[in-house]
Amino acid sequence: MYTLYIGNKNYSSWSLRPWVLMRALSIAFEERLVNFEGGSNWNRFRDFSPSGRVPCLHDGTKAIWDSLAIMEYLAERHADVWPENADTRAWARCVAGEMHSGFTVLRGLCPMNCGVRVVLKEIGEPLRADMARIDEIWAEGISRFGGPYLAGPEFGAVDAFFAPVVFRVQTFGLPLGDVARAYTELMLGHAAMQEWYQTALKEPWREISHENEVAALGTVQADYRLAH
Repeated sequence: MYTLYIGNKNYSSWSLRPWVLMRALSIAFEERLVNFEGGSNWNRFRDFSPSGRVPCLHDGTKAIWDSLAIMEYLAERHADVWPENADTRAWARCVAGEMHSGFTVLRGLCPMNCGVRVVLKEIGEPLRADMARIDEIWAEGISRFGGPYLAGPEFGAVDAFFAPVVFRVQTFGLPLGDVARAYTELMLGHAAMQEWYQTALKEPWREISHENEVAALGTVQADYRLAH
C-alpha cells in the first residue's frame, strides 16, 4: 500500500492535491500527517521527503515528491487520473501545469486556511487578473467537455489541482462568474473534499506564521475550527 505524507489539512494546499485525488478514485493509501511547526520544517520533513517538503508519496522503497510528479506516477498505475481522450487529456494537463507553476498573486494574497472566513483589505487588479484566468479555465473546461467537472463527468487530476483554489474561494469570498461558482459548490460538496475539510476543522494545531499571514491580509470574520 502507498503511504502519503502530508502537512496540516487546514494549511497545506499542496498536500490536498494527491490526497483528494486518491480518495476520490479509491486508491488505497496510509496517511501520515506531519504538522507544521514554527520556523523551517525542512530538517523534519527530510526524514521522509528528499525535497524537505510535503506531499511525498512512498511506494515501497521509492519516494515520489512534488504534487505533479505524484499525479503522473499514479497515472501510470491507475485508470482515470487523466481523461482517456487525448485532446481532453492534453487540455487537462496544460491547465494543471499552469496551476502548478503559476497564480503567484493568488497564492501570496490568499493562503489556504480552510477553517476561517476572511474579508481581504483589498482585491487589487493583480488578484482580479488571477481570478479572471481561473474563471476562464473553469468555464472553458465545463463548456468544452460537458461538466460537471473540469474535464467531463468524473473527478480527476485536473480537479485535484484546483481543489486548493476552491477552498481559497470559500475562505476569502473571491469573485467568480456563475459557471465557476457552481463548480465551486460542486467541489465543496464532494465527499473527499468534505472529508478533508471536516478533519481540518478538528485539527488542534495553530502555526503562528500561517495565522499571522492571514491576519495581515484581511479581517478574520469567522473561525470554524476546534477551539484550542
